[in-house]
Amino acid sequence: MYTASDKRYDKMVYNRCGNSGLKLPAVSLGMWQNFGFDTPFERVEKMCHTAFDLGITHFDLANNYGGYDGSAEVNFGKVLDRGMRKYRDELCISTKAGYDMWPGPYGAKHGSRKYLISSLDQSLKRMGLDYVDIYYHHVFDPEAPLEEIAVALDSVVRQGKALYVGISNYGREKTAEIQKIFKELKTPFIVNQPSYAMLNRWVEDDKLDEYCYENGVGLSVFSPLYQGFLTGRYLNGIPADSRVGRGATWIGNQLDEAMIKKLNDLNDMAKERGQSLSQMALAWVLNNKAVATVLIGASRPEQIVENVGCINNLSFTNEELTKIDTIIKG
Repeated sequence: MYTASDKRYDKMVYNRCGNSGLKLPAVSLGMWQNFGFDTPFERVEKMCHTAFDLGITHFDLANNYGGYDGSAEVNFGKVLDRGMRKYRDELCISTKAGYDMWPGPYGAKHGSRKYLISSLDQSLKRMGLDYVDIYYHHVFDPEAPLEEIAVALDSVVRQGKALYVGISNYGREKTAEIQKIFKELKTPFIVNQPSYAMLNRWVEDDKLDEYCYENGVGLSVFSPLYQGFLTGRYLNGIPADSRVGRGATWIGNQLDEAMIKKLNDLNDMAKERGQSLSQMALAWVLNNKAVATVLIGASRPEQIVENVGCINNLSFTNEELTKIDTIIKG
């Protein structure tokens, strides 16, 4: 039976999520890939234990992580049953709904009240939980009224099925619109989950980060390593077993000679800072004052250990930030 390390809180940095009272670890575990039934359960469990032993208290899931069978949530529920459930009050567990999940009109990609509430009930059952800490609408739905989405999320809080709510893949304009409704409802809306990385600056162009910082909404960032580009795996080309090599990413065509040169230049800079490329990339995202946490993925425990090492050097000089921008702009 699992027993957590008694040193798990010695080094991790915890940041307030927006203006809420909730603190999130600077590094959280995202369970988008490699936590479903396609990964041996023993490895899934070891990655979860490794994360918690390092002070990662936030485990981020979604109804469709692992596939339409919700297998990442099923596996996480099993991990909880095998020793981690006794630490439930030390954990911040989030899940989402919004993408296609089950057959028929009520399980398709959207934000209807029926879908959002039904999906959360399914997620709670899969994980064996009475509530989640954060429940997200996973993706903006132009066909669903924002008021319906907001009221549905508000109702799950009032039912005791979630403590806080969030949105994901929403730009600045729609974030502002739905936040206005949440304020009228007095819903504990605390977080937006966008993609953001050195190589993906849309939140800056959209001014989403500025809006969220000024209006008390934290950012929980996914794909901070740009789907593996910033892990160091591609410094010498494309390994056959990598995400690009397997065709498991839609940005693979960006990995040309010019990109590989940028990655090598960034890697040289990371070495000067005493970091790996992934550690510097994570620290760079956390340098944005709007960001509460970065969500890391993993396929093995050692990657989690390495990425958590980013907290050992989170500061950048103005010269370093300028150099990074110069490298990326080519």
